[in-house]
Amino acid sequence: MKKFRIIYRKTSLICLLILCLCLLLAAIFDLLGNVPVKKDNAKTEKKTARLVANGDILLHDILYTSARQEDGSYDFTPYFEYVKDWIDGADLAIGDYEGTICPDYPLGGYPLFNAPPEIAACMKDTGYDVVDLAHNHILDSQLAGALNTVDVFNSLGLDTIGIYKTNRAQEDFLIKDVKGIKIAILGYAYGYNGMEANLTEAEYEAHLSDLDEKEMKKEIKEAEEKADITVVMPQMGTEYALEPTDEQIKLYHKMVDWGADVVLGGHPHVVEPAEIVEKDGNRKFIIYSMGNFISNQTYERMENVWPERGLLMDLTFEKTGSQTVIKTVKAHPTLVWSWGKGEYGSEGYEYFNYRVLILEDFIEGGRHRDLLDETMQTKVDQAYQEMTELVNLQWE
Repeated sequence: MKKFRIIYRKTSLICLLILCLCLLLAAIFDLLGNVPVKKDNAKTEKKTARLVANGDILLHDILYTSARQEDGSYDFTPYFEYVKDWIDGADLAIGDYEGTICPDYPLGGYPLFNAPPEIAACMKDTGYDVVDLAHNHILDSQLAGALNTVDVFNSLGLDTIGIYKTNRAQEDFLIKDVKGIKIAILGYAYGYNGMEANLTEAEYEAHLSDLDEKEMKKEIKEAEEKADITVVMPQMGTEYALEPTDEQIKLYHKMVDWGADVVLGGHPHVVEPAEIVEKDGNRKFIIYSMGNFISNQTYERMENVWPERGLLMDLTFEKTGSQTVIKTVKAHPTLVWSWGKGEYGSEGYEYFNYRVLILEDFIEGGRHRDLLDETMQTKVDQAYQEMTELVNLQWE
């Protein structure tokens, strides 16, 4: 009987403990039920990034001599005063700088472009983040000049594409994280004006980025895997032609097939049309040539209105979860405005003022319209209309 009482007491104690535990757990669950649960917004959160890019920044000798100051330095800042807020206001800005920056070689325009280093500082101040060096003039100051050009921009915090500093096989191509969206940027040049003959095969393969389809396909496919958006900037086509060649069309479509989302073409020195390509249910974008952004190829020098015109491409990307798409695309026509200073240098020619204009700011109703005289207003209006028709961008 005593043994039974002991067992009964133990059983009762266990039951009591179980009951207390159940009450405690019930209280905990009730408490948790009143605590707000954070929802996983990773799949619904939207991220956006705005990219702008322009064509050739091509410094003919008159552009840098006109920018020379009394102390021997160069000030290119006024050239970009009307585009600075457009470029600086973007989340990522890419400029195509065509030429070299190397103090070991004389300054020069065509055919061997070599500009003062102040142009790099000006581009930094204007708001550029990336500089495209994949072009046919990058060896104008030999390989040492090309590598020094990279160093000059990099020292200011600007990334570059198109030239590899040590070894292409070992260096990663550029991927920028822009507001949570990874954007890969690749540049390729059709050739180097024969200057590559001064390089060994090993130097060529280590430093240059040309239109080798095998390498491009490999890199673009890799970029598609690593990045959310892949931007390719090829340099090819026929100079001063307003339509792309068959080779451009075929290759740029291949780039899209390989994984490019955006193809921003350059080299013809004039604008060529845009194209929208459907792939896997999403729209991809091609502009066959963005034209010149700033140069001395004005109508007064060439009797051709198109080389003084260019584009500032303006794209917005949107990422939702793991899906990233091109949300908007705009093509802003540009124009180089130049006029004589009334000053003449030892070179024997007149110096000029240069300004790059975003034409939306200067057409009827634009914020800077009143800065132009009647003749220039007519020129701006004509350029805006003709370029809009040529580009024929139908992005809704």
